[in-house]
Amino acid sequence: MPVPWFLLSLALGRSPIVLSLERLVGPQDATHCSPGLSCHLWDSDILCLPGDIVPAPGPVLAPTHLQTELVLRCRKETYCDLCVRVAVHLAVHGHWEEPEDEEKFGGAADSGVEEPRNASLQAQVVLSFQAYPTARCVLLEVQVPAALVQFGQSVGSVVYDCFEAALGSEVRIWSYTQPRYEKELNLTQQLPALPWLNVSADGDNVHLVLNVSEEQHFGLSLYWNQVQGPPKPRWHKNLTGPQIITLNHTDLVPCLCIQVWPLEPDSVRTNICPFREDPRAHQNLWRAARLRLLTLQSWLLDAPCSLPAEAALCWQAPGGDPCQPLVPPLSWENVTVDKVLEFPLLKVHPNLCVQVNSWEKLQLQKCLWADSLGPLKDDVLLLETRGPQDNRSLCALEPSGCTSLPSKASTRAARLGEYLLQDLQSGQCLQLWDDDLGALWACPMDKYIHKRWALLWLACLLFAAALSLILLLKKDHAKGWLRLLKQDVRSGAAARGRAALLLYSADDSDFERLVGALASALCQLPLRVAVDLWSRREMSAQGPVAWFHAQRRQTLQEGGVVVLLFSPGAVALCSEWLQEGVSAPGAHGPHDAFRASLSCVLPDFLQGRALGRYVGACFDRLLHPDSVPALFRTVPVFSLPSQLPDFLGALQQPRAPRPGRLQERAEQVSRALQPALDSYFHPPGTPAPGRGLGPGAGDGT
Repeated sequence: MPVPWFLLSLALGRSPIVLSLERLVGPQDATHCSPGLSCHLWDSDILCLPGDIVPAPGPVLAPTHLQTELVLRCRKETYCDLCVRVAVHLAVHGHWEEPEDEEKFGGAADSGVEEPRNASLQAQVVLSFQAYPTARCVLLEVQVPAALVQFGQSVGSVVYDCFEAALGSEVRIWSYTQPRYEKELNLTQQLPALPWLNVSADGDNVHLVLNVSEEQHFGLSLYWNQVQGPPKPRWHKNLTGPQIITLNHTDLVPCLCIQVWPLEPDSVRTNICPFREDPRAHQNLWRAARLRLLTLQSWLLDAPCSLPAEAALCWQAPGGDPCQPLVPPLSWENVTVDKVLEFPLLKVHPNLCVQVNSWEKLQLQKCLWADSLGPLKDDVLLLETRGPQDNRSLCALEPSGCTSLPSKASTRAARLGEYLLQDLQSGQCLQLWDDDLGALWACPMDKYIHKRWALLWLACLLFAAALSLILLLKKDHAKGWLRLLKQDVRSGAAARGRAALLLYSADDSDFERLVGALASALCQLPLRVAVDLWSRREMSAQGPVAWFHAQRRQTLQEGGVVVLLFSPGAVALCSEWLQEGVSAPGAHGPHDAFRASLSCVLPDFLQGRALGRYVGACFDRLLHPDSVPALFRTVPVFSLPSQLPDFLGALQQPRAPRPGRLQERAEQVSRALQPALDSYFHPPGTPAPGRGLGPGAGDGT
C-alpha cells in the first residue's frame, strides 16, 4: 500500500540522508550491473528451492557479499512504497583445468567454459526475499566476459530494484547460484517502524500513543471506513507534539481508522486502520449490528463496518424453543451491510425470523415482523415438498423435527394431523412461500386449544355447581369459611403493603447508619421499602442513575411514594443543581443515589407532577424543614421523629389506618429509631464536631 511522504518522514526521520532517498517511478522490477557485465531479469518469480550443494565443474561465478539500500517506489509524487534495493557482489571461484578436461566442463549448465581461457563465464543468481507475510524469489542471469575473469577476484556486482516491504517489518535476504556450488549468503535487516503510533491496552481502555516531535503540528481524525459510500467521521482534533488518545474498548470496530496529516497547506492525509484484525473489534461489530425492517418484505443489516454474512429465515414457535432454520427449502442469502434485501415470501408471519450467520456461526437473530403483526402465534408450519409426476408430501415443523402427515407419532402435530390436513384443503392455512419445489403454510392451532379450554371450563363449572350445592346444605359452615377467606385476603394485601423508595445524601457513615435504622423501622409497617444501602451490589453493576431510574419507575407504577430524606449535604446538592450554592464535600460518594436521582426528580417538581408521588423528611436537630429549597417544599416535608404520625399517614395513603392505629405505628417506629438517633446525636465520649450544625437545625421541640 503506498505510504504518503509525511509518514515516511516521520518514520525515517528528517535527516538529509533520508530526504535524499532515490525515487523509482513505476511498478516494474529492474536490474542493472557493473560496467562490462551483462545481466538479465527473468520476467516472473521462481520457486524458492535452493537444492543441495554440488561440486563446481570448473571456474564459476559465486556471490560473495550482499548490500542493501532503501529506496522509494512512487506511484504518485507523494505516494511511495518503501523498497529494498539489493546489490550482489560476484567473484570467480575455481581454476582452469588441463586441456584434456575441457570437454568435461564445457557443457556445464549455468556456469562453465565454452573454450579454455578465452570463454566468458555465465551464472544464474537467485535472490530470495522474505518479509512476513511476503516471500519472493527472482532469478538474475549474469555474464562476465573473458577479459574480466581473474581467479579469486571480484568481477563487479548486479543490482536488483526492488523488494517492497512494509514499515517496521524484518526482511531476510538470501543469495545463491543455480545450481548451488557454495553455501548461500544471507542478510537480515529491520526496516524503520512508525514510531508516531502505538496501540496499547490498559484494562477496558485502549491508548493510541502518538510519539511525534514536540514541534510537529498535525490533525488527527477517527472515522469508520466504509466500503461503499463516504467515511463516517467519529472524532477530530488538531494536536501538537506527543499525545495519548484514550478509547474505550467497546468503541473499537474493524473499520475504525486513523487519519493524520500535517497542518500545512495542501498536505497529504494518511489513513491507517490498526484494528482490522483485533478480536475485540470484531466482537463489538456484531454487538452493534442491527436488523431493521423497512417494509413488510424488505429489510437490511445495519452495522458500522462491512462484514461477511449470510442470512436465512427460521420459524420461531412460542415457548422458548430454538428458532428452526427453513433451509431447505429456502437457501442462505449473502448479506451486504446497508443494502436492502428481500425474501421471496408471499405473505409474512410474526413467527418468521431472520438469522444472520458469519463463518457458520449464528451472530444475529430477530423476528422482524413481530412488532408490526403482533406477538408470536401458536401456529404450525407445514412444509410441502413437490416431486416428479405431481407427487407431494407434507410434514409439520416441530422442535423434534419435521413430522410427516398423517403420522402415528405421539407429537402434537401428529395427533392433530387429520385436522391440519382438513384446514389446508379448506383454505384456512396461510401460504407463506411457493415455488416449483414446495411451499410453506402456517396453520392456526388456537381453535383446537379453545376446544380443550371449553371442556376444561365445563368441568370447572360442574365442580363449582357441586361445591355450591354442598355449601348451601351447610350454610353456617359456609359463612365461617367465607369470613376466614376475607380475612386472609385482607391480611395478604396488608402484608404486601405500599412501595416506598427512600433517597438520601450519603453525608457520612454515621448518617447512613441512621438512614438504615429508619428504613428497617418502616419495614415493620405494611410498607415495602427500597433503599440503596440494601442494594449495593445491584447499584455497582447497573450504576446509580440506572438503578434509581428502575426503582423510581417501579415504585410509581405500583402506586408507591418516593421519600426525599433531606440533610445538610442533600440541601447543598439541591442548591448546586438549582444554581443557588455549591456541593457539599461529603455528597459525592460512589453509591450516592440521591445525587444521581436529581436528574429526573427535578423535572417532576418543575412540571408539577410531584404532589402525591413524593414526600420530604428531615431529622430533628439536624435540619429544619424551612431550610429545604422552596421547590421541594411543594410537597409535604416532615420533621422526624416529632411528626412521625403525619409522616406515616402520608406514606400509607390512600389506605391510611385509623388515627388510633396510626399513633400506635408511630410509637413503634419511634422506639425502633430512638437508639440510632441517640447514637448519632449523642455518641459516646466527646460529641462529634458538626452534629446538629446543619443550616437551620431545629431543637426537636
